[in-house]
Amino acid sequence: MIITHWLKLWISLCLAVGFGLPTLPLQAQEQGVDQLLRSLRWKPPVELCGEVVPLDEKRVAERLEKEMLVSLGNRPQVILWLKRTTRYFPYIEKVLADKGLPEDLKYLAIAESALRRHAGSRKGAMGVWQLMPQTARKYGMTVNGRMDERRSFFLSTLAAASYLKELYGRFNSWSLALAAYNMGEEGLEAEILEQGISDYYRLYLPLETQRFVFRVLAIKLIVQDPQKYGFSLAAEDYYRPATFATVPVNAFAELPLRLIAQASKTDFKTIKELNPQIRGHYLASGSYRLSIPPDGLPGFQERLADLVAADDRIRRQSVYIVREGDNLSGIAEKFDVPLAALLIWNRIRLDAVIHPGQHLVILPGKVNTSKPLKRPEE
Repeated sequence: MIITHWLKLWISLCLAVGFGLPTLPLQAQEQGVDQLLRSLRWKPPVELCGEVVPLDEKRVAERLEKEMLVSLGNRPQVILWLKRTTRYFPYIEKVLADKGLPEDLKYLAIAESALRRHAGSRKGAMGVWQLMPQTARKYGMTVNGRMDERRSFFLSTLAAASYLKELYGRFNSWSLALAAYNMGEEGLEAEILEQGISDYYRLYLPLETQRFVFRVLAIKLIVQDPQKYGFSLAAEDYYRPATFATVPVNAFAELPLRLIAQASKTDFKTIKELNPQIRGHYLASGSYRLSIPPDGLPGFQERLADLVAADDRIRRQSVYIVREGDNLSGIAEKFDVPLAALLIWNRIRLDAVIHPGQHLVILPGKVNTSKPLKRPEE
């Protein structure tokens, strides 16, 4: 049996995406190739955000075929896309509808991050929508060493929707708006002015941007009709949205997240997962609205107040006064505690300079009782 050109192409794509060589019998492989070929046949018109994609132009069709084949070559990744849609798409769809934006923009979130809240780029983009720090701040989000609201799916979705609406108002084209989202609006405007063309499909742009709209479109075609492309998921295969309650928290000083977890009747990991925008182990002083498990809502404020008061007493009683010649690693060894824990308890960095007379907290339960702490009054 002769191996077709398309089968060779499919094997090459599998290798390119790290999926490995097929191990199925040749007949099954050829059936897979036939399915791939069928996936490249579209019933016109094909639209993205209500705009017709000119697939009657050969070069345009080829660009979409490439993105379809690359996406379908990484089947485990597509399965993860599909499983995550039920967790994130309902809220995205609501925000887009509220702002009068096309529903197709939800596929942008997959193109940007595969719906991963902690996705980051070398250029500094972060979150499901891969917002840059300056863009996030422009739309009222906090991005600093203590808080990065780009990691909040809900807040970043609102910001991304506002940004996309502004981009469309600027370019009056969704394909150009998506291109600007990828490469920046000023860079896109410069290319439009220089080339004298305002049609995305005819503009020469950075290679990533030339592929970007087609990647979004390929994702739309696959996710809208997964069975056509060989993905048959049952209802129970999809991920459920997280359930949570929202509580106000007023931190008058730095507040350990472990206390919020205890007051919520849950663990530190759950609080971090429900509030990914919080960086580190402490909540900086200020007023917040945090997500906690619903079961932890009744009595949360009372438990938190008691925990904060108890923790404050313990911290005041668990102080070591730095002596001449001390260093952080030596102090950690002296009290038989991990150096990393010492840094966390005192909110200091490994390269911090300590000095005689400085007070360091070493919490009980980790202290070597044969080496008592020096209290401040000593």
